[in-house]
Amino acid sequence: MWASVRDRRVRMGVNEMDQELGTFARREYHLFLGERTAEDIKIAIGSAYPGEWDAQRVALRGRDLLTGLPRSVEVGADQIREAIEPSVQQLVDPVKDTIEETPPELAADIYDKGIVLTGGGALLRGIDRYLVMHTGVPAIIADDPQTCVARGTGIALEHFEVLKRNQLYLR
Repeated sequence: MWASVRDRRVRMGVNEMDQELGTFARREYHLFLGERTAEDIKIAIGSAYPGEWDAQRVALRGRDLLTGLPRSVEVGADQIREAIEPSVQQLVDPVKDTIEETPPELAADIYDKGIVLTGGGALLRGIDRYLVMHTGVPAIIADDPQTCVARGTGIALEHFEVLKRNQLYLR
């Protein structure tokens, strides 16, 4: 019989990252960014860990808070990473807590096989490396992380009778 031992879903706070980018632009450049602009910047050069993408630069385009006029300033990926780091850090403690609450024999499997990252937050460059660095646990990004959970649920529903026969309880 199968049973869930521990599970935890962590919302990465992608909206918080966008807000952190807006705060960064206001604090450093007196520039007001729209929500969509902040999200576009995060997608374009956002990262959780240093990598080959660090050479990238992007223009922050917004309204100058002092003059009220449109203005643009160029920033690097390292600055964006630093701005969103508080949201990225929020991932580490729940991962550690879940592993600590897991029975030792299963925790050993997690350390051997790793954790799988799903959802849009898994697309943040270097998030897998960041988690490895802060937890010591291997982390891999699922194939097509934005849709894999939905597709897996669909497959499970297609085979519901098999699951039911094997006494796998779905939540």
